[in-house]
Amino acid sequence: MAPSFVGVLCALALVSSSATAPSAPLPLGQAGAASISLAAPLVRDAGTSSKGDGSAGSLTPAVDPAIRVASPLPEATAAPAPTSAPVAPAPSTVAVAPATEPLSAPAPAVSTAPVPQTASIPPLWAPDQELASPSTTRLAAPESAAALPATEALVPDSNSAAILTVFTKINEYRVANGLNKVKYHPTVAALAQDWSDNIATREVIEHRASFWTDPRALSPNNGAGEVIAIRTDRDAAQLVEWWKGSPGHNAMLLDPRFNVMGAGISYTNSTYQIWGVVDFFGYTTLPAGTLDSPGGAGSGGAFPPPPPSLCDAPVRHMPPTLNLSAAAITGPADLVSVDAAGQLLNRASTGPRTYAAAKVIGSGFGGAKEVFVTDWDRDGTYDVLTQWTTGNLTLQRGISSGGFEAPITLGAGGWDTLTLAVGGWCANNRMPQILALDGAGNLFLYGNKGTGDIAERVTVATGVYASRLSMVDYDSDGFQDILGLKTDGSVLLYRGWGTTALRAEARPTIATGWTDVTGIRPLRNVTGLNSTGVALRRANDVVQYWDLSAGSLASPSNIPGPWTGQRLAQ
Repeated sequence: MAPSFVGVLCALALVSSSATAPSAPLPLGQAGAASISLAAPLVRDAGTSSKGDGSAGSLTPAVDPAIRVASPLPEATAAPAPTSAPVAPAPSTVAVAPATEPLSAPAPAVSTAPVPQTASIPPLWAPDQELASPSTTRLAAPESAAALPATEALVPDSNSAAILTVFTKINEYRVANGLNKVKYHPTVAALAQDWSDNIATREVIEHRASFWTDPRALSPNNGAGEVIAIRTDRDAAQLVEWWKGSPGHNAMLLDPRFNVMGAGISYTNSTYQIWGVVDFFGYTTLPAGTLDSPGGAGSGGAFPPPPPSLCDAPVRHMPPTLNLSAAAITGPADLVSVDAAGQLLNRASTGPRTYAAAKVIGSGFGGAKEVFVTDWDRDGTYDVLTQWTTGNLTLQRGISSGGFEAPITLGAGGWDTLTLAVGGWCANNRMPQILALDGAGNLFLYGNKGTGDIAERVTVATGVYASRLSMVDYDSDGFQDILGLKTDGSVLLYRGWGTTALRAEARPTIATGWTDVTGIRPLRNVTGLNSTGVALRRANDVVQYWDLSAGSLASPSNIPGPWTGQRLAQ
């Protein structure tokens, strides 16, 4: 029989004097001492023992390619280990060893599939001095600081019982080890729920960088930490058992500095049915609104419920996984261009930074101002969104067996005056949206209305001046950002955090010398599964790829053409 439980663990604590930025997400099964590898679903041999005595029998991992995990920070000096031994995981769990005790994958018994290497998950550390000397550019509050609405792929069932279970089990464990209970704060819980929804809808296991600088963290000054786990069932109590069974996570549950926690629990209709995030903070003075338990009386310091937003998800679904080998655009790493004759060309990705010869996939694009590649309706195929010099905006939906459907007009008139970027801007709405910049420096967000007319918009920022925009997760924090190319060739970074507002911070210059760039195309999977980057169309018939998987621009490499007379789709 197949056990019902699979868990993935992550920990982030502020206890060390060593800090580095998080590295980029790694694909499932990628080897390396500093990587987090997803423990796959396990199939137990018939007749083997299922007792919790170490005689669990032979287990065969079955990889789910839909889930990816992130690589942690390099391991730093760990916190002192608790005096009592951690509680062993339940017999139906798969324990992930700490960095000092690597767990080898067992030999397959009932499956001939290759067994992926199971890497360990070392604790993630950051410096205490960040809390002692908070940055002057701490993040401003998002437009909605409470828990975001249910996102697509999430099942909107009540999670109150699961949150209470996690809270109770953690405190029972702390009391059993001679520690004070942690209290609960709804604002901290909103921070945890926001991130739980975010990673669950993206099916990605990763921490939110610098989460303690979010205003919902309420300025902790005595430590902060985060743990994450997922399961194939809805047993919230076993999330805590997983954390107790891992030395790094166990140390966080028993950190005596922590006195407040918040939990986020998300349910999905996918393989991994429950996603749990717990944020721990230590305060010299408890913030207003601190409660003895979830659902307790009083909410003095909590943020109010969020108002309706243009980011709210119109639908809740995940795109199917289709065979796109015959489709016009075969994947997120393909390079699409428009030639001098108005033909739409595609170069299909064939491996890391390699491409097939250009193939004509459409015609009649001579009057296009810009062409964007996106899965607009999230049906699993790639569509073409075209901004015409006539002022119209049209959509041609891709067909998995090849070609495109007839164009649909999404906007009539005025679109030619705007500079556009297309992508998944809203954290709680995985449908692509449009960011549009006018000549007065106003940046607007237009919601996705499917095949309906696009008219409703909200102002995201003012004072943004750029000749070209590109939407990409530049810093690998799970939220889309904007690269704004200025006429002097410099590129400014406008970081987002999944709402209708930009982060309130200085806009760093991340590149210079891009005066000859005429196209910026965000790409995924160019250097590996779930890698991110941008392709640039430059002068002298050059197209470059710049990898962003490490959270910053890496050295570029040229992609062979010929590119003469071709404009790069965005």
